[in-house]
Amino acid sequence: MPGDFSLLDSLPADWRSGLFLGRVQTAAGPSPILVADGLAYDMSRVAPTVAQLVEKLPLAPESGEALGPLEDLDLPLLSPVDLQCVKACGVTFALSALERVIEERARGDASAAAEIRGRLEERVGGSIRAVAPGTEEAAALKAALIEDGLWSQYLEVAIGPDAEVFTKAPVLSTVGPGADIGIRSDSTWNNPEPEIVLIVNAAGSAIGATLGNDVNLRDFEGRSALLLGKAKDNNASCSLGPLIRLFDGDYGIDDVRNAEVELSIDGPEGYRLEGVSSMNQISRDPLELVRQTLSEHQYPDGFTLFLGTLFAPVQDRDDPGRGFTHKVGDVVAISTPRLGKLVNTVVTSKDAAPWTFGLTALMTNLATRGLLTAPEKETA
Repeated sequence: MPGDFSLLDSLPADWRSGLFLGRVQTAAGPSPILVADGLAYDMSRVAPTVAQLVEKLPLAPESGEALGPLEDLDLPLLSPVDLQCVKACGVTFALSALERVIEERARGDASAAAEIRGRLEERVGGSIRAVAPGTEEAAALKAALIEDGLWSQYLEVAIGPDAEVFTKAPVLSTVGPGADIGIRSDSTWNNPEPEIVLIVNAAGSAIGATLGNDVNLRDFEGRSALLLGKAKDNNASCSLGPLIRLFDGDYGIDDVRNAEVELSIDGPEGYRLEGVSSMNQISRDPLELVRQTLSEHQYPDGFTLFLGTLFAPVQDRDDPGRGFTHKVGDVVAISTPRLGKLVNTVVTSKDAAPWTFGLTALMTNLATRGLLTAPEKETA
């Protein structure tokens, strides 16, 4: 756990007044919690999983077991989701679209990125920022770029009608605040992706938001988009937290649309990088991304949806022209005032704690605790 991680530092600025959902590790096993007016409640007897708890909302927190003030909670926070599918959207900002094209044209070679970046920004940068995806203007830009030999599969999902939506991680594999986060040991060009993540229920409604780090391996995906699975899904490569902020009269989807997501990276050698991702620059509305995810699929346990990031670090860390890549020991902090701060320390996926608590282990644990019960039969 990062040496500078603390529960209080990770909480939203107004945590004493908002309504939050999360997961904690108790002596008996993982339990969902609700936090209202600064007080935490163990909801496992009401709904043993976060996925079930989401479907019972709105719910009086007092129906659970009182754990006391959140600031005094002596239980580790886990990733705030459990049975939800972990979905993610890519290339939802103009800058990230250009960086994906750079990766593709550099064939994953960081040393070639700077020169390609200059040429693409000069030719494409302004035009790609000016069009809305799926419009006639976007189609005309596509035709012009094809004519110039500058078209890319990444530009297709950036300005075409269909968003990129992929599965980021298996169910129950995400890590939470304070945990180590993993990059492949054989990656030499990679970066964090600070994002806001929507929580969507089984009916397809966005009911809250949290922070996430969609770790990306630029060398793997740059060599081939068919390596997306290896670039995105590795042990401990997806973090979420600290808590899910539930939408209510004081916090809603417009707060997501206008959020400023800050990132800081503190390296073991004294290196520091800072950046900001402004959600108001996203090219597709968050609810449009939810709609496309649901267009021909159902999610009976709900899903989480990473909304993408504006931030793509290009600041040189070591050799000039090679840009940024992680080092083991980097402390990554992603924050926005109303969702809090998500802090993780970078290790290799081989050295991160192995993922051992899967669906079978969860069901066994819940059964042992007497938390799995058959639904009540309806009476005539």
